[in-house]
Amino acid sequence: MKTVLNYVRDYFKHVDKILPLICLALTAFDLFIMYSMTQTGYVSRGGFVTFIDEGTFRTQVIASVLGIVAGIIISAIDYRFLSKAWFVMAPAAIILQLLLFTPLGIQRDDDVAWLDFGFITIQPSEILKFVFIITLATHISKVGENINSPKHLLLVCIHGLAPVALIMLQKDAGSALVFLFIFICMLFMSGISWKYLLAGIASIPLVGLLAWNFLMEDHHKTRFLILFNKDMQEAEKLDKFYQQYNGTIVLGSGQLSGLGFDQESYHYTSELSNDFIFAYIGMTLGFIGCMALVIMLALLCLKLLSNASGAQTNLGKLMCIGVFAMIFFHCVINIGVVLCVVPVIGIPLPFISRGGTAVIMVNACIGLVLSVSAHKEKEKHMFY
Repeated sequence: MKTVLNYVRDYFKHVDKILPLICLALTAFDLFIMYSMTQTGYVSRGGFVTFIDEGTFRTQVIASVLGIVAGIIISAIDYRFLSKAWFVMAPAAIILQLLLFTPLGIQRDDDVAWLDFGFITIQPSEILKFVFIITLATHISKVGENINSPKHLLLVCIHGLAPVALIMLQKDAGSALVFLFIFICMLFMSGISWKYLLAGIASIPLVGLLAWNFLMEDHHKTRFLILFNKDMQEAEKLDKFYQQYNGTIVLGSGQLSGLGFDQESYHYTSELSNDFIFAYIGMTLGFIGCMALVIMLALLCLKLLSNASGAQTNLGKLMCIGVFAMIFFHCVINIGVVLCVVPVIGIPLPFISRGGTAVIMVNACIGLVLSVSAHKEKEKHMFY
C-alpha cells in the first residue's frame, strides 16, 4: 500500500499540471454550449426546433466524463508500455475500421464512418487516430537514425499512408486528411533528410493534380472551386454553398458580444452542434466568445509543442507531435470551414463539437501526452 501511495505521489509530482487545466476549461465551455442548445432553438418554416435534445446532451456529458477518466488512466501508464502493446491495439482498431464495410456500417451523406451496435454507435476512425499515433511513433523511434535508408523510409511511408487509403475507401476524406497531416508532421520530426523533404515539396503539384483528376469526386471539386468564385457562390447559395453561406451569416450575426440565448433572433445552418459549432458560438457569444475559444485552443496546441520539446525520448516526442498535429489540423480546418477559407470537409472541433467517440478519444490522446510528461525518468513510473 505504501509503495502504491509513493507511485501516486511521484506521478502527481511529475505530471503536467497546466495541460489538464486547459482541457478541463475547454470541456466546461463545451458543456455550457451544449446545454444552451437544449434550452434554445431556431425558428424555421416548420416551426420551433431545438438544436439538440436532452438525451444528446447527456451523452455528451457521459462522453466527457469517460474521456477524462480514460485520459487519467492512460496518463498513469508508462507510454513505453503503451508502445510495446501496439500489437494488441493495432489489430483491434483495424478490425473496427473494417467492420464499416459490413451491415454494421452507417452511411451518412456520402461516407460510411459510424458503426451501429444497436445499443451504441461509435466512430472507429477516432479510435484509429489514437492507435496510429502510438504505432507510427513506435515504428519511427525503432528505425531511429536509419530513417533515411530507402528501405526503412519506404516502410514508414507505407505505415503512414495505409490508414489514409483505408479511410478513403469509406469516402471519409476529412478523416483521411487528418491522418495524412499527422503522418507528415511526425515524419518531419523523425530526422528525415532535407533531400527527401525537398523532393516531397516538389512533388506536391503532381500529387495535387493526380488527386484532382483521379481521387476527388465532383462534389469535392465543387467545394474547392466555389470558394474562389463569387458567381458560383451566388448561384449555389441555396444548394452546394448553402451550408457555408448560412454559416457565415450565423457567425457574423453575433457581432461583438453575441445575441445571447434569445432564439427569436437566431439564424440557422446545418450541423450547428458539430461541424459548424464555431458559427453557433459566434452567434450566441459573439467575437469575444470566439476569441476566448481560439485562445484556449492556441494555448492547448502550444502546450502540446512544449511537452514535445521537453520529452526525454524520441518516442515521447513523436507521440506528442502526433497529438499536436491531430488537434491543430482539426482546429484549423473546422474554423476555416466556418470562415469560408477552406472547403467543407466535415471534421469536428476538438473538445467542443458534439460526438461521443471524438470527445473520449481526444481526452485519451491528451492522456498519452501527460504520460510522456509524467514518466520522464525510467525509475519513476506507475503500472510499468
